[in-house]
Amino acid sequence: MSRTALRICPLCEATCGLTLTIEGTEVTGARGDREDVFSKGFICPKGASFGAVDGDPDRLRTPLVRRDGELREATWEEAFDAVAAGIRPVVERYGANSVGVVLGNPNVHTMAGALYPTVLIAGLGTRSLFTASTVDQMPKHVSSGLLYGDANAIPVPDLDHTDHLLLIGANPLESNGSLCTAADFPGKLKALKARGGTLTVIDPRRTRTAKLADRHIPIRPGTDALLLAAMAQVLFEELLVDPGESAPHLEGLEELAEAVKDFTPEAVSAACDVDASLIRTLARELAAAPTAAVYGRIGSCTVPYGTLASWLVDILNILTGNLDRPGGALFPQAATDRTPRPAGPGHGFRLARWHSRVSRHPEAKGELPLSALAEEIDTATAQGEPIRALVAVAANPVLSAPDGDRLDKALDSLDFMVSVDPYLNETSRHADVVLPPPPPSQSPHHDFAFNTLAVRNQVRYSRPAVPLEPGRMAETEILARLTLAATGMHGADPSAVDDLVIGQTLGKAVKEPHSPVHGRDPHELAAQLTGETGPERRLDMMLRLGPYGDGFGTRPDGLGLARLLAHPHGIDLGPLRPRLPQPLKTRSGRIELLPQPIIDDLPRLREGLKRRPDELVLVGRRHLRSNNSWMHNVPALTGGTNRCTLHIHPEDAERLGVRDGAPVRVKGAGGEVTAPAEVTDGVRRGVVSLPHGWGHDRPGTRLSHAATYPGVNVNQLLDGSLLDPLSGNAVLNGIPVELAPVPAR
Repeated sequence: MSRTALRICPLCEATCGLTLTIEGTEVTGARGDREDVFSKGFICPKGASFGAVDGDPDRLRTPLVRRDGELREATWEEAFDAVAAGIRPVVERYGANSVGVVLGNPNVHTMAGALYPTVLIAGLGTRSLFTASTVDQMPKHVSSGLLYGDANAIPVPDLDHTDHLLLIGANPLESNGSLCTAADFPGKLKALKARGGTLTVIDPRRTRTAKLADRHIPIRPGTDALLLAAMAQVLFEELLVDPGESAPHLEGLEELAEAVKDFTPEAVSAACDVDASLIRTLARELAAAPTAAVYGRIGSCTVPYGTLASWLVDILNILTGNLDRPGGALFPQAATDRTPRPAGPGHGFRLARWHSRVSRHPEAKGELPLSALAEEIDTATAQGEPIRALVAVAANPVLSAPDGDRLDKALDSLDFMVSVDPYLNETSRHADVVLPPPPPSQSPHHDFAFNTLAVRNQVRYSRPAVPLEPGRMAETEILARLTLAATGMHGADPSAVDDLVIGQTLGKAVKEPHSPVHGRDPHELAAQLTGETGPERRLDMMLRLGPYGDGFGTRPDGLGLARLLAHPHGIDLGPLRPRLPQPLKTRSGRIELLPQPIIDDLPRLREGLKRRPDELVLVGRRHLRSNNSWMHNVPALTGGTNRCTLHIHPEDAERLGVRDGAPVRVKGAGGEVTAPAEVTDGVRRGVVSLPHGWGHDRPGTRLSHAATYPGVNVNQLLDGSLLDPLSGNAVLNGIPVELAPVPAR
């Protein structure tokens, strides 16, 4: 007999509500939950394929431990014994920084990934932290940290109410949104147009989103910051600056005008390949719109001026009075956010508190560039010990980081490696221990990270839809036991990790004057927590301490886990609202428009005005039925247009002798790959495009479907030397390449 169960989809940032059909313990179908307070029934192909993702036969079901050079099935006890025996001696002999931690994109899609890695890193005491953020979004974190004092204070466009939306380097019709959590992003853009609003898309490719736009501007890749700076210059020059309600919270407005004065439309036009008159029009329209929002994403982050571009996105919203107002860009307020503190100066945000050992890259937000991982393993210096042991959680940097061939070799040289991953993939195949989490149907779900970026405040929670299969271990317990084994507490009860966090959190809360539990007994508060598991008790604590919480009885109508469980389709907490100055944590307590690191980097942008454009550059692309490398083993999500082909403009194809469907050799600084050509005017002249996440042709993996259609690893064209200097983010777009047709045999 079949039954249904509700589940929040964990397969992309849209976080849609699903209704699963279950036969026994197998998910046989998925449809949108029409009563979900956030997604209201919307579903995309990834969500519809939840059952196929969940039931992939290649998912590992038991731990693997390397014995005599081979990975063999083992018990959980044997696996964690091996972790303790592999990591602790490295720490004790070479120091904490000799253990690296790599966190992949799927971490933010699970409760376990949100709750435990921070405890693991703190317990290890290592500064050798690398995450997917530095091949994706770190420029936005850095610009937010510099502007607002908090790297996680990221304003999002008020999609439901704006009159004018300018997207740069974003393709939400295929990504479903990123750093802007919005179920049915396509529907929201269509609704914007239906109510008479304007959609402008700036992108070198004519994406699905660009086809929907009122105006598509095919900018030259990598020049986003120049165009945005010119728009800011026009606003100052033509006296169109009007910060509105945010004006009292600004610092450095006059200095900002001086800083951008050289970036006139006429000065940047040739570099961007956008007419000066059009740049002026963009600025004037932005200023004239009743409400407007500028939103930039990965195409404007993964470029040489990624932090400057991210900073300028917010600058334009500020200068036009659209920051922190309905219809503009606002700061979400998640239910698990910390108790809001009174507005006032904070500790601010600092960069470069330490540096990588080899190339001396500065840390950003506690992280080192993922591009530097290989050299931190394989290069000896006088600056300290190389990384000798690695903990990889839901990470596949052999495909996601530049120069996977070098990293592939470096991973083989480690003394020890443990990987938490459901697959034996291009990275986890190097591990000495592989710890496989259960499929998503057997795991609980709450979106800690994505609710801080949601276009409407809401809160939802899903308990496991299917009981944990015998022999499986919950991902939360896996990470708790991993933390204990790696930090010298092997064998302790995994609940000790949750108890530690609860004790520390409540201990701090009762000492904070603005906290609803100020002055109370933390042990008494801990005893009041509800939930069947440690993670549920932690969720209950965060909800009750949060901005909508019951304050452990001080606000009777507030949130807690019990109330959330009583609303299986979620609780709507209302539209985004103005919040300034409360989110600001700068030392001045104001928005610091022109922080020193930005001042120091602007000369580099001015040099970009003189740079001669490369003849041919490469950009990436995304597909609706994919999320990086971790869905290519699902037949329902590959094939059709989701293929690893090289998009090339017809004129470039003719000039270079490239035929549609024929193999083309693409060469970059890091190596070369060969992919079939797809001739299309969907890319501008001088630009070619390859999707990321492919290259499933390495031996020793267990990805049967992905290996049938392996594609090529676009990141192998990079040598890892190109980074945005402020954020350490890899430059993945606008990189120079050479093309040549492969001669017929």
